[in-house]
Amino acid sequence: MKIDTDYPDALALHEAMQLIRSYEERMTAIQAEGAAAGTCTAVGQEAAAVGVMAALGRDERILTNHRSAGHLLARGADPGRLMAEAMGRATGYCKGKSGSLHVSAAELGVVLTSTIVGGELSLATGVALAHKQLGLPGVVVCIFGDGAACEGVFHESLNLAAVWSLPILYVCENNQWQAFVHRRETMVGERVAEWATGYRIGSAVVDGNDVHAVRAAAAAALAEVRCSGRPFLLEAETYRLRGHFEPDDQAYVDAAELAAWRDRDPLGRSRRALLAAGHDARALAELETAVERRIDQAQAFALASPYPELAELTRDVFA
Repeated sequence: MKIDTDYPDALALHEAMQLIRSYEERMTAIQAEGAAAGTCTAVGQEAAAVGVMAALGRDERILTNHRSAGHLLARGADPGRLMAEAMGRATGYCKGKSGSLHVSAAELGVVLTSTIVGGELSLATGVALAHKQLGLPGVVVCIFGDGAACEGVFHESLNLAAVWSLPILYVCENNQWQAFVHRRETMVGERVAEWATGYRIGSAVVDGNDVHAVRAAAAAALAEVRCSGRPFLLEAETYRLRGHFEPDDQAYVDAAELAAWRDRDPLGRSRRALLAAGHDARALAELETAVERRIDQAQAFALASPYPELAELTRDVFA
């Protein structure tokens, strides 16, 4: 990994990745204790989340999937409120009603997260069409995995976005695994990005475990969408280091493959790059300790938060 000297704060990217990693590891521990429902983590994919979010402007609208904690935290979500939501507490982003898989946060531009595979793809075109017709600023960013790319809705969404010339940045986090099935069992070829060609949509592939490369690629892709008003597909090649859904022992994963990707852990690569660039090892350790304290505070906040009152059961429900 090479630090992008054009980006002013490489340390902030590392801190954001560390926050995501610490948050998700803490949530798996809380879940193991029975204090929260099971969750889908994205441990190992932090660079893809942080790199994309670092490139976005304030006017962007985001639709993402069930592995959304990293996207939300990188966008600026409060880890305490996010943890409270996962625990079903009233102080969460959706008043404890969404759990960890359906969070929306209008103040962050996060329209929705969807536990339905490809659900965000089906809605991104509608959000982008509204943006276009209303003349609103910003690009619609739709984040999904390689599993969703194997759904029919992926092709329907790209086709419609191309026909209507919609300002959508599609981001595929290709983490190699579709639940318990390796992508090679469901896909022909190595790249999701290649499928954009048939819809005359521009595309690019980036090392999804290199946060600086992802940020630069996302910034270039966003510039393309803003300039052309047309969709673009960015594929970030990464790897999920934990199982599909907690708890999961990953018995189905080839041990050699997992070990090889652990060597490419985005946090380790970022730390080594920062040290090579002259950052102080002690300062990095202090940063990581400060992040852990922040997660401690988030957990304390969530545990001290009340559960929703019974009257909340039918509020905020569309009928």
